[in-house]
Amino acid sequence: MAATPTTAASTQEKLLRARTASARLAQLSADEKNALLLSIADAIEKNEKQILAANREDVANSGLEGAMRDRLLLTSGRIHDMACGVRDVAALPDPVGETLAEWTRPNGLRIRKVRVPLGVVGIIYESRPNVTVDTAVLALKTGNAIVLRGGKEAAQSNQQLVEIMTAVPGLPGGAIELLDSTTRQSVQELIKARGQVDVIIPRGGAGLITFVTENSSVPVIETGAGNCHVFVDESADFDMADRIVINAKTQRPSVCNAAEKLLVHERIAAKYVPRIVKQLLDAGVEVRGDGKVRTLAAGLPVGPASDQDWYEEYLRLCMAVGVVADVDEAIAHINRYSTRHSDSIVTANEAHARKFLRGVDSAAVYWNASTRFTDGAEFGFGAEMGISTQKLHCRGPFALAELTSSKYEIVGTGQVR
Repeated sequence: MAATPTTAASTQEKLLRARTASARLAQLSADEKNALLLSIADAIEKNEKQILAANREDVANSGLEGAMRDRLLLTSGRIHDMACGVRDVAALPDPVGETLAEWTRPNGLRIRKVRVPLGVVGIIYESRPNVTVDTAVLALKTGNAIVLRGGKEAAQSNQQLVEIMTAVPGLPGGAIELLDSTTRQSVQELIKARGQVDVIIPRGGAGLITFVTENSSVPVIETGAGNCHVFVDESADFDMADRIVINAKTQRPSVCNAAEKLLVHERIAAKYVPRIVKQLLDAGVEVRGDGKVRTLAAGLPVGPASDQDWYEEYLRLCMAVGVVADVDEAIAHINRYSTRHSDSIVTANEAHARKFLRGVDSAAVYWNASTRFTDGAEFGFGAEMGISTQKLHCRGPFALAELTSSKYEIVGTGQVR
């Protein structure tokens, strides 16, 4: 029987419902879960008008502008993409029950390691209502219950989306729970719910992620901020470099895989720096540069880049540009200042590319491609819970496989020790 979220229910009541639902979800077959997902996709498209009306209310009340407003905004196209993403997840193989390893011991015991759901997943995120759907369907596909704590800016959109999903016939009550976003108390209750919640995933700015990781008593999978770099090497094709830099910076500047920094090899800097700075300025990007860049781009409005600029995730049309001596200095610079999210080299020199790919300690490292591809859908995962910049228990875009744990099944014939 479907359950409609009750805003009056306490956080503890919702967590209890989610824990109960997780046991039922873990027993669903792949066909049963896929049928629920397809019904959710249909319901999202069918209720487009209600979703857009709720979102208009959120946008009007948010006070957000520019890139941050764009993160909150839903359109018919984005709702269609949302539904397509749900169907893409339904079409993917179900990892639950997959045999990871199997062997027989000399005493005849047969041991099998299999994937199982994590249980109850809690996610804390900011003003992107598509996250509500993406994360809920990934949790459902992997037999997990999910507890959502979205940002207050998207409260009406999230409520509408959760009501639509939980109204789908056959979805166990408690499978998708939405916490109150008007108070920080719900965040505190969620991150202290050890024993009721199995993992917490924070998605948003560095402040949110730091708060959750430092205060949670529940295990956390960090989704990191994105101070992403593009390094244009001495052998780079300038036309290719132009396309990659402009796309990585301007295609959607408010997201974590947008490039924030540009490094240029000193041997080509005299030619390439004025060229790319002009293109960035023409695209509406505020450019900040080190001393060499400002000298080479004399006559163009380039502000000074402070040391703090190299650490900052702008999330807007702003980019810091620097000149480096070689690929080794580029790697050292990136490993010092980056958030270990996504970084790219543009080069025709395979040896330099291989050195960069091995040397840059980030979750996703590119050769001749935009950092904007660090995304669950672009990697073929259908959707994502986030981009993890930590090394345990997953790294990079994480989706179905990373929402599972494992257990051992041991079959004997009466063996005793």
